[in-house]
Amino acid sequence: MTVIIVLLIWTGSWVFLGGAAARSGIWVRHQVYELAGHVGFSVENILVEGRMHSDPDVLRAVLNVERGDPIFAFDPKDARDLLERISWVREAHVERRLPDTIYIGLIEREPMALWQSKGKIRVIDPEGVTLTDLKIAPYKDLIIIVGEDAPKHAAELIGMISAEPGLNDKIEAATWVGERRWDLKFKNGLTVKLPEKDTGLALRRLMQAQEADHLLEKDLTSIDMRENDRIIVRTKPGAVQDYKAGLKGNNI
Repeated sequence: MTVIIVLLIWTGSWVFLGGAAARSGIWVRHQVYELAGHVGFSVENILVEGRMHSDPDVLRAVLNVERGDPIFAFDPKDARDLLERISWVREAHVERRLPDTIYIGLIEREPMALWQSKGKIRVIDPEGVTLTDLKIAPYKDLIIIVGEDAPKHAAELIGMISAEPGLNDKIEAATWVGERRWDLKFKNGLTVKLPEKDTGLALRRLMQAQEADHLLEKDLTSIDMRENDRIIVRTKPGAVQDYKAGLKGNNI
């Protein structure tokens, strides 16, 4: 054990002091790593915590380490830098746990929505970062957002939608309109036009109308919330009488 420690210290000094002899330094360092591996300092375990979405095959390729490799040949800083280039990984913590374990701690980005743009659907996080456009089936229940700049504004909208119990499950997609406001498309085909300002207040008014008159369940094609003192509805052809008969109050 003492021999190994002395060799490691000497190798570090050789590389630092003898820049002109880099090849010799690399050769010596390699020999030290091999010697350390023979006496137990080799990779036997790779412990990964925090992985929910990152592809295990991608992680393995990035780490590029196998069982039995000399553990001192593994560079935690280089590994961390490479891991943080993976779209799903916000932050990585990497360390050698001697004598035989490499520890990887991941903080992943959270999928928030599906962004539809230029013929592709991508999973994005609240910062608008594209996480993947492959294997998106596990995220099919996320709201779809449409529009070139939609990812920049989606987190605020989805936060307001989530604040209204029962609303999120009814919405299929949200389209960013005119670079200033949203249209919501519901799973039953209904479109709700939201205002440019006070979007959260408009959603609250919408849900109050839903609670009072089940507005979202009526035979409508669109609901216009862009005026703050009224709700304008458009019924499907032939459904006007049914709609009026179903109203219970004067909230709209």
